[in-house]
Amino acid sequence: MKKWPVGMIGGAPGSFMGDVHRRALALTGQFSLVAGCLSRHAGPALKAGQALGLDPARTYTDWTQMARVEAARPDGIALAIIVTPNDMHLPVAASFLEAGIPVLCEKPLALTLEQARHFAERFIAQAQDMVVAYTYSGYAMVREARRLVLDGALGALRNIQVEYLQDWLGDADSDGGWRLDARTGGAGGCLGDIGTHAFHLAEFVSGLRCEVLSARVSRLVPRRAVPDDAQVQLRFSNNAVGSLWVSQVATGCGNALRLRLFGEKAGLEWNQEQPDSLIISTADGRTTHVARGGSVVQTPSLLPRGHPEGYEEAFARLYADTASLLGGHDAPLLPRLPDGIRGQEFIEAALESGAQYGAWTLLQA
Repeated sequence: MKKWPVGMIGGAPGSFMGDVHRRALALTGQFSLVAGCLSRHAGPALKAGQALGLDPARTYTDWTQMARVEAARPDGIALAIIVTPNDMHLPVAASFLEAGIPVLCEKPLALTLEQARHFAERFIAQAQDMVVAYTYSGYAMVREARRLVLDGALGALRNIQVEYLQDWLGDADSDGGWRLDARTGGAGGCLGDIGTHAFHLAEFVSGLRCEVLSARVSRLVPRRAVPDDAQVQLRFSNNAVGSLWVSQVATGCGNALRLRLFGEKAGLEWNQEQPDSLIISTADGRTTHVARGGSVVQTPSLLPRGHPEGYEEAFARLYADTASLLGGHDAPLLPRLPDGIRGQEFIEAALESGAQYGAWTLLQA
């Protein structure tokens, strides 16, 4: 199997996202990390490259230099992976796209919708060369849920409920680092960090677009600069309704992402903390648990049934799709630049609504 050479920007060893991405790359067996600019500071960047066993000649202290040099090498990288703080996503992506190198970027795409739209206009011809890491669309049973919904197993959708709850920022002394600084993480706080995941999941599985929302956006921990909790009412394109609750101060919750969809014929539930099954319920009282890898499941698995797949396998599935894309094949479920723009539209609409005490606000199309 061909291994695609890749480079990483940000994500020095010990960083949560950098380590997750590297393990996901390894799971696919289709990539080789050969270059990196792993910190914006020269000393840590060189030390990190050494720790990962990178060639010193391909351990960079400037991402713009990395883009130029790698584009000129006959064995240069085929993909740039961006795992920096949010404020650096678009400047770094621009350098690599300008050099003709596809990008896989963490979300949210930018600090503001205006920034994201300007970027999209600039790189409209390369929109399909930019993958956005909406991880949860990589879970096998999320993709199976999407298939069931689009095949009509639930009937016409009436209600979509999604919640993403964490508690790691529940203490006033919690170290949220750059995520709690609007200059580096954006003004959306929890809306950008995990709310965009929940919003993308709702639209990805349902196949519907949210047209208007009403948001209550809160800073429940005193003196916090960005939101840490939000409850959002949603109205979708087929007159379905729904709600989204996102919180990073929900005491007792680790990574509690749950999606429920209710249609005319059945309801469906997926829970990220038990990701290998779907629960399908009908009005006659029957409840069916559909297990990943079972005979009725049409979505391929990385592991046999009974061998749990989780977060890193979901990332690996996105990377496997990216490898297909690099090989000239279609990858229709892979989130791209328009999905990143959509996330920014959600953040901005929710913040605008929240500032107007929950006024119904159109999502800009």
